[in-house]
Amino acid sequence: MTAESLHRTATAALEGWKTLDENDESLRHTMLAFLASAPLGCLREHVPGHITASSLVLDEGGCHVLLTLHPRVGRWIQLGGHCEPSDDTVVDAALREACEESGIPDLRIDPDLLSAHTHPITCSLGQPTRHLDLRFLVRARPDAHIVRSSESTDLRWWPVDALPPNAERSTIDHLVYLAGLR
Repeated sequence: MTAESLHRTATAALEGWKTLDENDESLRHTMLAFLASAPLGCLREHVPGHITASSLVLDEGGCHVLLTLHPRVGRWIQLGGHCEPSDDTVVDAALREACEESGIPDLRIDPDLLSAHTHPITCSLGQPTRHLDLRFLVRARPDAHIVRSSESTDLRWWPVDALPPNAERSTIDHLVYLAGLR
């Protein structure tokens, strides 16, 4: 991994993102402007904010979504996290995070950006920062067995039409909609 390869692929993902509304288009331009001003913006060490990579993991039929109960956030959210030295691209980072956090070794990722989101957080840096999250669609084979990692309080498959009450509902509903399941 180089900061340059992650930066280049994050920029390309955002440039190729087919947004559906003016809010997403505005976010796309904001993230591209951030990257244009932050050559190290894909690295967690970039304290003002950094690109993260997430995955909406669905079962093969698209009836269930895999969510993690995040210990810091305290809500059910999609899988994902920071780009690491082993990642050549942001797609690689999203897939690695999904495999690590789910325990499923053979997930399949769509390389086209599904959505993006930004939120303030105090992450592993120990100080407030901002995650600029690039989100991708990932599919699991029908017989996939999940294994909770140490990064999660809980990990479960949920029906896409019956999410848990403390899910990051609007985000997950939006992602499921974008994946063409509603």
